[in-house]
Amino acid sequence: MLERLHDLPPGIDGIRAKGKITSGDYERVVKPLLEEARAAGRRVRLLYELGPEFEGFTAAAAWEDMRLGFRHLRLLERCGIVTDVGWVRESARLFGAMVPAPVRVFGNAERAAALEWLGAPAGGAAPRTRLIPGTGVVVFEPEHALSAEDFDALALVVDPWIEANGELRGLVLHARDFPGWENVGAFFRHLRFVRDHHKFIRRIAICVGGTFASVGPRIAEHFVAAELKHFRADQLDAAIAWAGAG
Repeated sequence: MLERLHDLPPGIDGIRAKGKITSGDYERVVKPLLEEARAAGRRVRLLYELGPEFEGFTAAAAWEDMRLGFRHLRLLERCGIVTDVGWVRESARLFGAMVPAPVRVFGNAERAAALEWLGAPAGGAAPRTRLIPGTGVVVFEPEHALSAEDFDALALVVDPWIEANGELRGLVLHARDFPGWENVGAFFRHLRFVRDHHKFIRRIAICVGGTFASVGPRIAEHFVAAELKHFRADQLDAAIAWAGAG
């Protein structure tokens, strides 16, 4: 069975595995946790404990674990897996190499270290992402090199609007100078965001200074269905008005 943990520090969700885990356990415990986070527009820092009482997964549970994990990847901010079970530790490391969110494996005796890591501040300030009330326009304002998690956080703002309205009227990228990407993984996560969303965004305003201002829009127009327009970094109000028009 799976049970949800409620005695954890603020900002950390936890699940403990005992005995044999079935697909029904995911429906009863994991799915509500993820849906609750999605409805609240927050990301999950998850402590997943598989201690001495853990006996394994049924085949259906293993499939449900994988299905839910990949379906809700963008909700996952960090995952700390606490276990001494060898095959679980190796599987967790493989999973961690495939997903954009940080995943770390800890031994049973390292539970306190797992909680400390889960509660630690993120490395850099997250981009400011805001939905302008009544306009259907989202403004995305990065100040530091973009991480994969930044695009997951952006999707948490954009996706509910698209689901409710069919499309987002406009997306405004605003920065004094485009800060680039933290690593290759962040660059590919950016490409995946574009692939998944560009047909559902009517207009994209690139309100950025520096070299990217002249090069970025020319490259982007070959890959996106949205209408593109460049504005100077000091023209944010005009960019928002254009993105929300029509």
